Amino acid sequence: MSTGTIEELEPTHLWTRFYEITQVPRPSKKEEKIREHLRNLLNELNIEFKEDPTGNIVAYVPAKSGYENSPTVILQGHVDMVCEKNKDKEHDFDNDPITAIKKDGWVIADGTTLGSDNGIGVAAGLAVITDPDVVHGPLEILLTVDEETGLTGATNLAPGFIKGKLLLNMDSEEDGAFYVGCAGGIDTIATFDIPTEKLESSTSAYELLVTGLKGGHSGLDILLGRGNAIKILGRALKSLEEIDYRAAYIDGGSLRNAIPREADAILFMNDDNYKKASEIIADFQKDIKNELGSVDDGVKVALKKTDSDYDKVYKKEFTNRITNTFLAMPHGVIAMSQDLEGLVETSTNLATVKLVDSKLRIGTSQRSSVESAKHYIEKSVVSLFELAGGEVEVGDGYPGWKPNMNSKLLKISKQVFKDLFNKEPEIKAIHAGLECGILESKNPGMDIISFGPTIMGAHSPEERVNIETVDRFYELLKGILKNIAESN
Repeated sequence: MSTGTIEELEPTHLWTRFYEITQVPRPSKKEEKIREHLRNLLNELNIEFKEDPTGNIVAYVPAKSGYENSPTVILQGHVDMVCEKNKDKEHDFDNDPITAIKKDGWVIADGTTLGSDNGIGVAAGLAVITDPDVVHGPLEILLTVDEETGLTGATNLAPGFIKGKLLLNMDSEEDGAFYVGCAGGIDTIATFDIPTEKLESSTSAYELLVTGLKGGHSGLDILLGRGNAIKILGRALKSLEEIDYRAAYIDGGSLRNAIPREADAILFMNDDNYKKASEIIADFQKDIKNELGSVDDGVKVALKKTDSDYDKVYKKEFTNRITNTFLAMPHGVIAMSQDLEGLVETSTNLATVKLVDSKLRIGTSQRSSVESAKHYIEKSVVSLFELAGGEVEVGDGYPGWKPNMNSKLLKISKQVFKDLFNKEPEIKAIHAGLECGILESKNPGMDIISFGPTIMGAHSPEERVNIETVDRFYELLKGILKNIAESN
């Protein structure tokens, strides 16, 4: 089915806006094109708006006739998207549109992330402007930038930019649930000088590849036990210790908030050692597939000859030190919540290893809904990096969002949900960074909930959004807005 057919889906007001969004490149920190698109759209619709120095946009939508004295509601989403693609997919996220496809009740992309996180939320807010069936009071549609790489749009929101005291965040990914709390997060990064030596002319280049993993969101998917490509690469390198090899390049992961799906290294060894090395890796591949089972059954670990123009390699001691760091670095769930069953309280993600300015840079991120626990695991990672001889940087981080079970907005939303769907919604907190806690600090006294349709595989090329739940999400949004407008 062709890309354009998603515009024909119901509700048409929402899907048309989402299709338009998919045609505009919008990587985090490079939102100029989507901001220009939004300016043009809002001007075309004669909607007043303003921007702050960070690039956040707020649109002021007048109330429907008769509801001018209703409380102002803020509809909020972020305009940037995670840019991940399969290794064999040719795609320029700075310039190319996303190919959105309807398939088996879902909308997916072609080998890339879809951007339903949070394009669907943004599209829903924009749809309200033109949908004549929506009953609402005054609205502020807040569209923030750079959520995915550190929530910096919300963090740098200009004072007084929003004034409403009721906020509907549309950046959750589970149909039938209202979220009332989230984890805070912090990044911990280490940089290592790379001691090198001259490459021996008698050696040949081989590429050690880890591919085929599912990856996913480092908060939402961390509980699933999926493989971490960097950890697996470290184990593969460790298994080759008996082989006299030298590494010339190590790389893995791409984003701080994604579980790394791929990693690779360039190794030099005598051709006589290749047979033994390939046997070791073949045995290791079997072990990894057995360990990950059905959780990540596509994992592949391979060693193959490759072309190379390297003239220097890492000293063996350094490679061993980095390999040991990969193995010792904690990754995954650290603690489960004692208050909400099934909720991850604290976790950490070994996210990236990159060559930056001739130095090796290892990136990690920590999350917790308990502030002291967040800093505990961050300090644990710092300690390991320091023992390994790295120069450590710790980010400013962002706060969590404390649940308010007595929220009036939550009470209204629960009643609307029950009236529409004849069942009770689930009330949850999320092990991921939402902008809600930060926005609350910018406009004290706000009442906030977060909800959305079912989105699977966010932050990976497996991302997909369920069409039926998008319809329910939009009906719920309209119902909550109507209830707030009429209850006044």
